[in-house]
Formats: sequence, C-alpha cells, structure tokens
Amino acid sequence: MSNPNKLLASAGAEWLLNGFALLRKAPLALGMLGVLWGVASLLVVALGSQLPVLFMALQLLLVLAGPLFFGAMIWAVREVDQGRRAHPAHLLQPIRDGHAPALLATLLPQVVAALVLGGLLFAMIGSDQLKHLADVWLQMQAIAEAGGQPDPSLVEGLPAGRLLLWFALVIATFVAIKWMTFIAAPQILFDGVPAWTAMRNSLRACLHNWPAMLVFYLLAGIAIFVTMMGTFMLALVLQLAVGAALAMMLWQLLLLAVLMPLLAGAMYAAWRQMLGRPDVVAPGVVAPSAPSHFEA
Repeated sequence: MSNPNKLLASAGAEWLLNGFALLRKAPLALGMLGVLWGVASLLVVALGSQLPVLFMALQLLLVLAGPLFFGAMIWAVREVDQGRRAHPAHLLQPIRDGHAPALLATLLPQVVAALVLGGLLFAMIGSDQLKHLADVWLQMQAIAEAGGQPDPSLVEGLPAGRLLLWFALVIATFVAIKWMTFIAAPQILFDGVPAWTAMRNSLRACLHNWPAMLVFYLLAGIAIFVTMMGTFMLALVLQLAVGAALAMMLWQLLLLAVLMPLLAGAMYAAWRQMLGRPDVVAPGVVAPSAPSHFEA
C-alpha cells in the first residue's frame, strides 16, 4: 500500500459534515435501510424471548449480520453520492458481489482480542482474585439496589494496580480494533482489497491521521448525544398518543434511521480522503511536496 494521505485535523469535522450532507440528499431512502436493520434486530430479540433455546444462535446471527449490513449501508451511501438512488435491495449487495466472507473476517480481531484479554486477565489476577472480584461486584450491586452506600472495605485486598493495567490494555485494544475496521469496509467493497490488508491499511491510515480521528470522535459523540436527546423528546410526546412501549420502539428505529447513514457517510468520506487519489480527495488534504506523497 502507498502511504495514506496526510490530512488536517479539521478533516475529522469534514467527514461528519459529509455524512450529514449525504443523509440530507436521500433521508427517506437511507433512513429506511436503518429502519429495516432495526426491525430485523427487534424481531431477533422477540424470537429469542419466545424461544430461549435459540436465543444464543439468534444473537450470533445478529452479530454476524452486522458487518454485512454496515457494508450495505456504505454501498448505498456511495450510490447516493454518485447521484443514484438507494433502495432496500442494497442490503444484499455485499452478498451478491461475493464480499460477505471478507466483511465477516473483520470480526476476527474482536474475537481474538476477547480471548487474549480474557486469558491475560486470568494470568494477571488469578482465579481466586477473580472470584473475589465477582463477589465484591455482586455485593456492591445488591447494596446499590437497596439504596445504601458501598463500604470501601469491600475493595480492600483487590489487586488495583493490575486491574488498572488490564483496563488500560482493554482501552488500547478497543481503539486499535476500531481503527482497524474504520475504513476497511469501503476498501473491501470498492477496491477489492482482502480483509486483512484492508484492516492493516485502515489502522495505518488512522494512526497517520490521529488528530483528525480525535476530532471526528469528539464531534461524532456530540452529534450522537444531541440526536439521542432530540429524538427522545419526540418519543416522550409520542408516548402520550401511542403508549410508552411503542414510543420507545419508534425512538430506537428513528435513531437507527439517522445515525447509521450518518456514520456510514462519514466513514465513506474518510476512506476517500485518507486512501483516495489526490484528484479525488482535495478537500482537507495537506498540500503534497511530491506527486505521490502527502506531507504536513
């Protein structure tokens, strides 16, 4: 892979603005894809509550469908960006094009990280301390539910230093995995890049543009919070007419209708700027000192 483009920190804000712009171009078409994903998720939860034996299998199916759905959403976003219509059939586009195995492979780092971190916790803390930690957690939950104040003596004897170190490793691993998959899907879908190469490229690009990533996460967090609060207020009004249960369900679907296309559009824009050709990614890219290499 050639070096990723070096972007200004403000590029993180541009990605989010591009996501909003694409959503405004086709709010109903893109929002409907998010609603369809939400309805499918609600159906899986409903079936799981009725069929407890199949609950774990249905949950696994939902997890496996996640990368496929988000890849389909990114495909639909590109269709809108290029002046075409997004439609529900795009939900099957990654499968039709044969990209499903590569998209599913993006889940492997999460599985490996969970196994490694679980084993590391056991090695660092030990079985006895893990049992003690679980007992303390249950006692603190019981005290909190009863309205009492936890006794500080409960945590005495716990290996606080090793636990903090493990939590720091968890946070670092979480960030690394998120950056590995941040722009992996567009590479797989549009460039035909193998999964592991796409994830390596994504991690390199995000590390190369970490200021833009920080700006994006900060602004995206604010946007998500504002969207949640705004739609929740709407749900509070709706529950007077349709009841609390239905209003909460509609709130969840509305959130997905807004946030899923927004994030897909932002990641699509990030892919175009960080790994695209110079003639494609002019906004937000630092001026090059040579035709094929971008420097700050």
